[in-house]
Amino acid sequence: MNKRILIVDDLHPVFKEKALALGYEVDDLPQITRTETLSIIKNYVGIAVRTKFRIDREMMDEAPRLKFVARAGAGLDNIDVEVAKERSIQLLAANEGNMDAVGEHTVGMLLSLMNNFRKADSEIRAGVWNREGNRGYELKGKTVGIIGFGFMGQSFAQKLRGFGVNIMAYDKYKTGFGTELVREVSMEEIVKHSDVLSLHIPLTRETRQMVNDEYFFHFKKPIFFLNVSRGEIVNTQAVLNCIKSGKILGAGLDVLEVEKFPALGEQLWYHDLQQNDKVLLSPHVAGWTFDSYRKISEVLARKLEKITF
Repeated sequence: MNKRILIVDDLHPVFKEKALALGYEVDDLPQITRTETLSIIKNYVGIAVRTKFRIDREMMDEAPRLKFVARAGAGLDNIDVEVAKERSIQLLAANEGNMDAVGEHTVGMLLSLMNNFRKADSEIRAGVWNREGNRGYELKGKTVGIIGFGFMGQSFAQKLRGFGVNIMAYDKYKTGFGTELVREVSMEEIVKHSDVLSLHIPLTRETRQMVNDEYFFHFKKPIFFLNVSRGEIVNTQAVLNCIKSGKILGAGLDVLEVEKFPALGEQLWYHDLQQNDKVLLSPHVAGWTFDSYRKISEVLARKLEKITF
């Protein structure tokens, strides 16, 4: 029986090339819809997706031959992991492929926030020259708290090398990862000592809305806050509340609870977010560079080589 893979999203050609070299037949259909996919998925042993739609129970019900799902990105949150496990469907992700992109984007956001780049640029374009109102902070000597020390958290820590910062990291599911660069700590130490807080954790039942008013309440010092993981982990109104109270000095958000328009524009907190010059926003692109586009597919291709069934 032929081994066929369906690519339903825009992946770099290197993945298809590797699959063909491994003896797979590949249908590369980046414009295909979910409805169309449901009608033909029964013919495939593998499906490769980025963000187009969710690979859920309905999809897997129509795919009795499915042996693996390849996610061209970090994390598996658009795949029903429990159903895949029930059916022994192997899951491939490419966290390693965009870790450098995420690490660099996070550093960029932090430097911009600490030095008021967005505000200063906007003011000068509007004819305002305000040196005192745009004085910044230096990273040197600050304590950076990292929540989650997988590929993304590690990359951010590595990119901070040379700034003279103290780096602490907490990961509920890992131990023994401390190095000369990074001190492994408890959550209590994170909230007590952090000047900067950066999230690098997956979205799960446990982490959804984890960061809220109560969570921020425990921090002892005003912080710069960064979220480049998943938007649903953070309550956006809580971030705005903490900026207003001075608990958060600036927030860099690459991800939001609700993404894309028009849905984002309909949120009650959107207007305040839009008007706040202490918030720096980007459209979920931290891990999506011209370089990571290729790297992600290269990682998936290497993992595909190890698939057995």
